[in-house]
This record gives sequence, C-alpha cells and structure tokens, in this order.
Amino acid sequence: MILSRYERMIAKRYLLPGRGEAFIFLVASISLFAVALGVAALIIVMSVMNGFRAELFDKIVGLNGHAVIQGYDGKLPDWRRIAGEARALPGVTSATPLIEQPLMAAFSGRVEGVLVRGMTVNDIRTNPVMQGKVVKGALNALVPGSNRVAIGARLAEQLGADVGSEISLISPQGQTTPFGTVPRIVSYQVAAIFEVGVYDYDKAFVVMPMQDAQTLLMLGDAVGMVEIQTNDADKVGQILAPLKPKIAMQGEIRDWREMNASLFEALAVERVAMFVVLSLIILVAVFNILSSLIMLVRAKTRDIAILRTMGASRSGLMKIFMTVGITIGALGTVAGLIIGAVFLFFRQGVVNFVQLVTGQNLWDPSIRFLTELPSKTDPVEVVVITVMALFLSFLATLYPAWKAASTDPVQVLRYE
Repeated sequence: MILSRYERMIAKRYLLPGRGEAFIFLVASISLFAVALGVAALIIVMSVMNGFRAELFDKIVGLNGHAVIQGYDGKLPDWRRIAGEARALPGVTSATPLIEQPLMAAFSGRVEGVLVRGMTVNDIRTNPVMQGKVVKGALNALVPGSNRVAIGARLAEQLGADVGSEISLISPQGQTTPFGTVPRIVSYQVAAIFEVGVYDYDKAFVVMPMQDAQTLLMLGDAVGMVEIQTNDADKVGQILAPLKPKIAMQGEIRDWREMNASLFEALAVERVAMFVVLSLIILVAVFNILSSLIMLVRAKTRDIAILRTMGASRSGLMKIFMTVGITIGALGTVAGLIIGAVFLFFRQGVVNFVQLVTGQNLWDPSIRFLTELPSKTDPVEVVVITVMALFLSFLATLYPAWKAASTDPVQVLRYE
C-alpha cells in the first residue's frame, strides 16, 4: 500500500490528534497497549509451554530412552540377544540393559519409597541427563562391587543423607523361612548426589551399577529391560516394528508415548486451549482499534468532505485510515514482541520477585515436575502470532476506511 506525500502527512496528523480529540488518542493508545499485551501474552505462554514439553521430553527420554523392552515377569534373561537384534535395526542408535525396581530406603530412622535403577558404568558416566548434574560427590566412584550409589537431591533432603552416609535399601524379595519371607536389607554408601531438574526423579532415584542391582534383587544374569535410543523419536514405533515378533514370547515394547501418554496429551490440549484463549486478548484489542477509527472518522467528517472537494480520491481516503489502523496494530505488535522477549529473558527473576512479594510458592517442583520455569521460543509460532495480529488489525480498518471514503461532501458541507 503506497501512499502519496499528502496521504502520509494526513495519516501522520490523524495518528496524533489535537487537543479536542484527546479521547480518541486515549482509545487508540489503549488499543496499542492491548495489542502489545495480547502478543506478549501469547509469545510468553507458548514459549513456556514449548519449553515445558521440551524439558520434560529431554529428561524423560534421556533417562528412559525412546522405548524399552520389558520382560513379562519383570526379567529378561536373554537380554544380550534382544539388545543385539535391536542394535541391528536401521535407526537404532543404542540398546542398553537396565534394571528398575521400587524399593524402600532408610537412614537415621527415616524411610522413603525409592526407585532403584541399575545401569552400566559407562551409561552412568555418559548419560546426557545426569552428566553435569552432580551437586555433591562424583559418579566415577560408582563401580561394580563397591556398594556405592548415587541418589537424587530431593531424596537426600528427605532422608537427611549426604555424601558418605550409609543408607539401607529394603527389598521384599529376601530369604524364605518357616515364618515367611524375610526382607533383604543391604547398606550402601552415598557416593554422589545429583539434581536432574525433574522433581519426581530427584526425590526417588537411587542409581547403582547394574551388577550391584542384580545382586540386590537376586536377578542372576537377567535384567529388567533393555533401553532403546533411536535417531528419530517420532518414528520409534516404525523403527522397532520388526523387533516385535522376535520378542513376543519374552516381553513387550513400550515407547515414550505409551509410558507418558497422559502427560504429553494433557500438555498438547492445554497448549491449544491457551492459544485460543489468549488470542481473544488480541481480538478485543482489534475491536478497540475499530472503535477508535470509527470515532476518528466521525470527528473528521468535515475534514474528509473538504478533502473530497479538493480532489482527494475515495481510494486515497481509504488508504489514509487503513494506514492509521495498521500502524497502531504494527506498533502494538512490535511492543508485544519486545515485552515478550524481555519477560522470557528475566522469567525466573520475575517468578522469584512475585513469590517474594506475595509470599506464595508459584512454582512448586512437586506439582510442576521441573525445578525452574522453562522456555523455548518457536520462531514459526512468533511469525504466526505476528501475522495474526497484523491481519486482524488490517480487517479492523476496512469498515472505518470504507465509511470515510463513502462520505458525501455535498451532504456534509450543505449548511457550511
């Protein structure tokens, strides 16, 4: 939309009304602020939702793999053959044995439910989720036969344990006596404390070498499952399809979608719902632009009539008022992008400040899984939000611009 020199001059004049039109200027300013608020809210919420999903996916998949092959009775005696056949499949990057078993941990009179996780020494030291997350001690101290374990930071707090503490793991699978089964109790030294950032993991995980887990749970040479990593998490079902008939008699394959279906489906539904609800803020702002332009046209009726008698075309008048409305929408969109970027950059500081002022814990890790407010901005979503705001602003200018262009100068100036 190319404007002539006089059209640009008039549009600029209408963007900054005179003293008698302060109310119109106020409404236009509110419209601009509302557009900025709507755009910023959409960008912030969508970025946080994307970050929440990405963080959960990275940590859950990093610890549990894209899929696991589980034995029907909790054991996979022939795990070496299964792991070898899995590695031979195109698209599979790794297949490692794993043991997971819920047990009880005791220390200084405190007892907590834990999830014992037996991993190979190499997997413990190179796992991307645990790497760099050790807050005390060292994972290198975990070697087979050392009776040393690594525990989550929240579990350490609940037990009151620290590096060097001796915790007892209680397994119901113990020796059988004439009086029943005696629980098996084994003591382990805490060699490391880690914090991966997922509350449920940090409060429950006890990590140990796989051989020690086999001894504790009396599994012999068997493992509980084989963890699979692929080069495409979204196609894990297709990649592992040829393996299903080969393990049908021993176990089943469960991918990350099945293991966390309810969580990721809830996030997807909430993401769509938040986008729709927050889009209403932009829609309300657009109606404000519409109302301010209608008032501007009413206030400038005499000026429009004079311009028409001086030779101004209908298309020229339409371009003037469309430019005014689109400029308000564009400035609001830019302001919203800036506000959203600043908020996301300082998001954790903002949350901490609000918590300090209100005295409320707005981000309880026990409820929200993650220990910090995440963020991941999708450039495509930012473009979609920007285009949507500009398009709605454009639509809001059509009626007032058409009304201005339809002004009959004879009717307006008849009694002048």
